[in-house]
Amino acid sequence: MSENVQSFMLGDVEVIRIVEWRGPFAPARGLVPGSGADLWQENEDWLAPDHWEPAGDRAVAALQTWVLRSGGRTVLVDTGVGNGRERPQSPQFHHWQGDFLGGLAEAGVEPGDVDVVVNTHLHADHVGWNTTAADGGWTPTFPAAQYLLPAADDAYFGPGNGYGNGLREDDRLIYEDSVAPIHRAGQAVLWDGTHRIDENLVLESAPGHTPGSSVLRLGSGGDRAVFVGDLLHSPVQILQPSHNSCFCLAPVQAAATRRKVLNRAAAERELVVPAHFAGAGGLEIRRRGDGFAVERWAAYGTE
Repeated sequence: MSENVQSFMLGDVEVIRIVEWRGPFAPARGLVPGSGADLWQENEDWLAPDHWEPAGDRAVAALQTWVLRSGGRTVLVDTGVGNGRERPQSPQFHHWQGDFLGGLAEAGVEPGDVDVVVNTHLHADHVGWNTTAADGGWTPTFPAAQYLLPAADDAYFGPGNGYGNGLREDDRLIYEDSVAPIHRAGQAVLWDGTHRIDENLVLESAPGHTPGSSVLRLGSGGDRAVFVGDLLHSPVQILQPSHNSCFCLAPVQAAATRRKVLNRAAAERELVVPAHFAGAGGLEIRRRGDGFAVERWAAYGTE
């Protein structure tokens, strides 16, 4: 596999990372507004170059999907931006063109092979490849898949709530091209609280970033992991969990949820797998003072 398609085993579950893009994403304190320059500078020795570009003071991120082969089924965790979308309020995603399906093919996954799609929340960069353009509209990319959508996000971003209270035109566009077609195809499953996918995988609500933000927990054999979506955008939020990203809709709730999830991850030695970390992409943490520290980064190509 190439450097953009990496794999490792957690118990009996194969985890494959598909990286569509990585690079400098946004001003560091634009992405994490509460973080001070000293926090980044004091940790430059390990934040750079995978998570921070000091010369331009920009946070480094990745656009990626996780493929889980579990219990004889293929599960996708988030589906990136999608090609050719109208995203006028998100210039970096407007008319995006990437090779997401090529990455899946390199991992041996064709669209018809996917059994379950997990959208950890319904932001643009987590639902885009839910659908592909067809006959002047949008059709589900994965024709045999069950799409698991957080009910709270579906309600908040859906038409009944004016597509996120009408605050952003992009929210309407995202719902119409990447979520509504899943409903029309009868492939959407709305869930709240917890939802067990199989003996190894369970979804749990983790609100704050969005009303329906969720995490996916993996437990197989003695291995544990938690796929935290956008609970984390940068490792500085591990050091100081009170720091939210600029995208968190309910900051107080998001910070409380982040601390709760990280506390459990440290106590149970779960591998923490955020949606957008570049570098190794996943890590184990330990408690340190009021926050946490990196214990080790994920290793690929071993079982």
